[in-house]
Amino acid sequence: MKLFTVGPVACRPEILEEMRRQMFSHRSKEYKELHMELVKRLQDFLETENQVFLFPSSGSGVMETSVRNCVKEKMLCCVNGTFGERYAQVGESNGREVVRLETKLGEPTTPELLDEKLSENPDVEAVTITHNETSVGLMNPLPELAKVVSDHEKLLFVDAVSAMGGTPIKVDEWGIDICFASSQKCFGVPPGLAVASVSEEAMSQSGKLENKGWYFDLKLYEEYEEKKSGTHMTPPIPQILALNKRLELMDEDGKENHFELYLERNQKIREGVEDLGLSLFPKEGYESPTVTCVNAPEGVSGPEVYEKMRGKGFELAKGYGEIKERTFRIGNMGHILLEDIDEMLKALGEVLK
Repeated sequence: MKLFTVGPVACRPEILEEMRRQMFSHRSKEYKELHMELVKRLQDFLETENQVFLFPSSGSGVMETSVRNCVKEKMLCCVNGTFGERYAQVGESNGREVVRLETKLGEPTTPELLDEKLSENPDVEAVTITHNETSVGLMNPLPELAKVVSDHEKLLFVDAVSAMGGTPIKVDEWGIDICFASSQKCFGVPPGLAVASVSEEAMSQSGKLENKGWYFDLKLYEEYEEKKSGTHMTPPIPQILALNKRLELMDEDGKENHFELYLERNQKIREGVEDLGLSLFPKEGYESPTVTCVNAPEGVSGPEVYEKMRGKGFELAKGYGEIKERTFRIGNMGHILLEDIDEMLKALGEVLK
């Protein structure tokens, strides 16, 4: 089965080989060197001097971390789809007041809308933005939105789960306080590891808040990374080995070349889909560079397309949430060759006949 999913995704052979290594103690010299090497690679990759922490969880764990460590009472969540809504639900489940800035599905959050909402709610402490809304295949204009947040002097939390590794992110230049992602998306590593950069201001806020729990306490992550070059619980060493190897390979290939390949694959899929007479779901100009959300043709549901493609040996992704029945999604994350895309599009054309 060839994977065109939105995570977990196919992994390069070198990554899988790296994960076959025999284990070692997470308090050993070998692990400490590995941990700090990966932290440094991630800082370089994200263009930040902020601290970077490794979380034995999915990206949703870091969502909860940001809320419990940095929001005392009230936050604003930009909602463009299912995962923006998840952030809002995480906030509410932790007892915070959540103000939602919702757009019509397929529409981005604009700087004007965000500025207006923040002006109406000057007491929010933080803003959450889903950089790439996987459920609808939409990329929000993060640099412009980040500037609005900065102008209003609020903390900025960015869910970059399906963006980090697939498109450039400039944490320091854009002023992101917490920026997080998971291993199983654009990085092309099996699931089980999340990573996040955390600003000094976010760390300062964490130091002031109580009842943060233990597992996701940022001050504990800071203490153990500084004093023990590790985490305060057992980390997923195979995934850490794999991500370190993936970033090493990106360094060898060149980061810009890596991003160009992502764009090339994404463009090839989008053009191929449109050549088949299909249209894309998100607003033009805001299409995701890592997942293509496609409107199903008249008379055929999205799940039907998905099942028929499985029958031809291709795992796409079903539509998600409210648009599950009328869309399907094609990911270009992880290990995908250009010839794989040609084969997938040929099969899709046969399915649609």
